[in-house]
Amino acid sequence: MILLLDIPLIVIGALLAVPALILFVEILSSLAYRAGAAQAAGSRPRIAILMPAHDEATGIRQSLQNLLPQLLPGDRLVVVADNCSDDTASIAAVAGAEVIQRRDPTKRGKGFALDFGVRFLEQDPPEVVMIIDADCFFSKGSIDILARTCHARGRPIQGLYLNLSPEGAGTRTRIAQFAQLVKNKVRPTGLLALGLPCPLMGTGMTFPWTCIRSAPLATGHIVEDVHMGMDLARQGILPLFCPDVLLNSYFPQTDEGLLGQRTRWEHGHLGLILTEAPMLLLTGLRKGDVGTMALALDQMIPPLALFLMLALLNIILDGAFAVLSGRAMPLVFAAVTLSMAGLSVLLSWVRYGQQIISLSDLASAPVYALRKVPIYIGFLLSRQLEWVRSKRDP
Repeated sequence: MILLLDIPLIVIGALLAVPALILFVEILSSLAYRAGAAQAAGSRPRIAILMPAHDEATGIRQSLQNLLPQLLPGDRLVVVADNCSDDTASIAAVAGAEVIQRRDPTKRGKGFALDFGVRFLEQDPPEVVMIIDADCFFSKGSIDILARTCHARGRPIQGLYLNLSPEGAGTRTRIAQFAQLVKNKVRPTGLLALGLPCPLMGTGMTFPWTCIRSAPLATGHIVEDVHMGMDLARQGILPLFCPDVLLNSYFPQTDEGLLGQRTRWEHGHLGLILTEAPMLLLTGLRKGDVGTMALALDQMIPPLALFLMLALLNIILDGAFAVLSGRAMPLVFAAVTLSMAGLSVLLSWVRYGQQIISLSDLASAPVYALRKVPIYIGFLLSRQLEWVRSKRDP
């Protein structure tokens, strides 16, 4: 009976080995990437910035003050005050933005707000549309670089979006910051070095008007950015990463807010792994499109904490099987998988993460990963399907 487990264990090992290999290749490629000074390519198009905002009264003024000086005559900054119960709309208007208000409590989520904004822009279409969250801050000159690059390339451009830890944040938040650094910077940089597209990140996204006007935006998906990127990929529209443009916001300051944010991100990501990513891979295979296939495979990499836990559990089970059966092939497979995943994390830390987290804190990451087990159990028992704004303030 125990020998009958050989093949299933190898199959399970292969399901983990494939994303481990993809992750390892992305990390190695990122190490080989050499960035030059950011150059604003092509002519400056007419820009419209869409800023969806749900109850953002506490921070939207600062975000607008960061953006408005980067605009030129003819550019627009449109705030979509979406189902707000605070002073978001009036604060944004006083700060100098165009404000439109949307009220539809039956259709909640960022995707519906973006679709509302795009329909508003149809009255006077720009050449390029940029989507920026209401709690984000751009580095100087970023608007110009993104707009010119998007206009010149004729495809969506994704800037580098990173959350920062609030002052005095604990190890848990800094580990989350490092994990996001791997996902949003290291891996997309590796894809760029290989000449491949990147996933969308929800903010810092720039689109040609001809692309965004017909994009499938009006969905209530909890990770609407990645979902939209996959929908566009099926149409042959593949985003390009622009690591020279930096966009920052802060992780929530409360445990409740951090848990809510992680739950939404990870439940959404896991849902896409099980549904959208395999279908996108089949689309890429059918078309023979390497870029589409690469984007699908990238999205099949589980969240980093879950991936490492699964790889560790896999090697424990295969080790027990080897002891009982004397058959070591699954164990060898599992060891290679865990080695690739672990080395990917270590290389990312050496090159990019030492200013965020110490090596000793990184070594304690498995302990903090265990605290996320309820999130994964929740995905199996009561998966989050509706968008909920993360609570940021104490």
